[in-house]
Amino acid sequence: MNEDQLSRLTGAEVQSVVYYNKENGYTIARVRVPDEPGTVSIVGTMGELSAGSTLDIAGVWTVHPKFGRQMEVRSFEESRPATENGVIKFLQSSIKGVGEKTASIMVEEYGVGVLDVLDDNPEELLSIKGISKNKLKDIIESWTKQREIKNLLVFLQTHNVPTTFAGKIFHLYGAQAEKKLRDNPYDLAYEIRGVGFKTADQMAMKLGFEPDCAQRLEASIVYYMFTYCERGGHMFILKDKLLAEVARMLDAHDFNKLELALYSLEEKKRVRIEDLPEQHLSDAVYLMHFFHYENEITQRLYQLVSHPSSVSRKKIDKTLPRVEDKLGFTLSDEQREAVFDACSNKAFIITGGPGTGKTTITKAIMLTLKELGLKILQAAPTGRAAKRMSEATGHTAQTVHRMLQYQPDGGFHYCEDQKLKGDVLIIDEASMVDAHLFVAILRSLPHTCRLILVGDVNQLPSVGPGNILGDLIDSKRVPCAVLTHIFRQAQESFIVVNAHRINNGQFPRQHPQQAPEADFFWIPQENSAKVQKLILDSVCDRIPDRYGLDPLRDIQVLTPMHKGDVGTQALNAALQERLNPPSPHKPEIKRKFSTFREGDRVIQMKNNYDKEVFNGDLGWILEVDPDDQELFIEFDGNQVVIESSELDELSLAYAVSVHKSQGSEYPAVVMPVVTQHYMLLQRNLLYTGLTRARELAVMVGSERAFQIGLNNATAGKRSTHLAHRLRTMFLSNTLK
Repeated sequence: MNEDQLSRLTGAEVQSVVYYNKENGYTIARVRVPDEPGTVSIVGTMGELSAGSTLDIAGVWTVHPKFGRQMEVRSFEESRPATENGVIKFLQSSIKGVGEKTASIMVEEYGVGVLDVLDDNPEELLSIKGISKNKLKDIIESWTKQREIKNLLVFLQTHNVPTTFAGKIFHLYGAQAEKKLRDNPYDLAYEIRGVGFKTADQMAMKLGFEPDCAQRLEASIVYYMFTYCERGGHMFILKDKLLAEVARMLDAHDFNKLELALYSLEEKKRVRIEDLPEQHLSDAVYLMHFFHYENEITQRLYQLVSHPSSVSRKKIDKTLPRVEDKLGFTLSDEQREAVFDACSNKAFIITGGPGTGKTTITKAIMLTLKELGLKILQAAPTGRAAKRMSEATGHTAQTVHRMLQYQPDGGFHYCEDQKLKGDVLIIDEASMVDAHLFVAILRSLPHTCRLILVGDVNQLPSVGPGNILGDLIDSKRVPCAVLTHIFRQAQESFIVVNAHRINNGQFPRQHPQQAPEADFFWIPQENSAKVQKLILDSVCDRIPDRYGLDPLRDIQVLTPMHKGDVGTQALNAALQERLNPPSPHKPEIKRKFSTFREGDRVIQMKNNYDKEVFNGDLGWILEVDPDDQELFIEFDGNQVVIESSELDELSLAYAVSVHKSQGSEYPAVVMPVVTQHYMLLQRNLLYTGLTRARELAVMVGSERAFQIGLNNATAGKRSTHLAHRLRTMFLSNTLK
């Protein structure tokens, strides 16, 4: 919005503060404006305002559905109250230990000049009855802190830094906040979560930092590395590639300066540069915490495996008949061997595609260990995967975060100093576990505990950096059962048959029968707009008519991208219009790209630990409160209120990305495969999308696009060194 489009309020005296959030500085207040009747509501990030203070405000008038006309503050200047009454209000509302009586005495003694006394000679206040030395100390401390926060807010406002970060910045730097930011604003990007390089860079340019200054070059290297690793899942990047990409990003031409900045970061221990001879690579650059993750995983896994905690094969053999009785069938030789190995090793991996019996073996292992008297913990990365694990094994499973008890500071209750109470930890959907989470898991395990990882290594890897399951298998240092036999019942499913074909780089086969007997369809269509129509017709009409499935509850559209005719944004809008159209009887809330209304299916996009709702959880909107901008949602039996400030963590979920579907399973899946998505089409993405379907899979699109994905088996390969570190660690200790 242009400056001349803003409205202004001059000399607005704060009457009362209705709401203040000390975490982000968001404030709602009532002000009285000269020559205006009544009071006016103002809202925005203004820090802790005090009744009696005077504001000059620039903002935008809006109408709140419940609270009426109010001004959204874009910028403001605060001046001291000019009247004695204003000063009294100001003192009692802003200074700890000063009530109305003390404030009145102070103003009676010094008039409006009492604020100057607080600034210049606060010791004079000792002459006032009721103000002791201890009380004066509290008054000075409170006055100083409030003044410093106000100064910081003005400084941030002047330099276009969102003032929502003022509280965090002041908490980190205290009275030195402004000086620290003037010295190096890029520290914000390193130390304040949510402040990115671009925000810090804008501030630095306004403060007069040179485009090729060392601080900027160092921060840009860290920013690029973080972005590259987060987006691609990599643990490191090669130096030449890193410097070339940063130079392109900054339009910089002095490689020597960039290289010096990189070596400076190494000296400061923000990055680590390593040669990796095992991979014939030199100058691999790690962000320091990723380097520590790989080394810590290596050491902790070796310590876990090396600590004796044996269960004899004889005991397992004796237990298996009772386990088979409970299962109701006899285990195959491959399954029996997997159960023996899983129970007798400290760490073990079970991997295999659909129809190979991972779930059956997991249940058999769990029952065997239970028969042996061991305490078993079960967990999975997502709520839906944990729920499925509980149903499949008959034993309680939790999300990993809930099991470890995530803490507000970002750590976990169960950690190095507080171990989990269990003899065995079984983790399902282990392909979704990234390096950061795996470190947390290993820290929580006592050395006597067994660790069993179950997952399909051919699925997409974790969203976060690392390739844990793949690297552990590649290291050949953690015993592993690779299940290949497809059981007869599974052989009849074309979902299973075609998943294995895709994994082998082969085009899927069409089911010989028609609906409702067929469980897989490939519908060729080159035009993406027509693909969208086919998807809408399939979800809303054809599948419900022929298979009796509920389009809202049972059918999930999965797509590789967010944009385009068959991206999540367009498909969600179109499917919502067909399946849950607007109605005078359905209140709704509009937010950015989405409109949320009663009955909508939604997905949580970030972990919300306070509400116990996690990234990837699917929910249903039960009620909408447009006045308070709140949603009442059920997530798998967990009913929560999502407040206005949390709405950006939600998205419609008629269509979700294939990545977000990991760990979930749906009765029916409909998935577009078009050339628009060629940048993201990979074999493991096609495989993951198809294997989310339990009863029916419909894939629609271009055969050429599908072939691009099938041929792209290595493009998503991640840069990691964990497998080599594990081999080296185990070998060197074997030779000792």
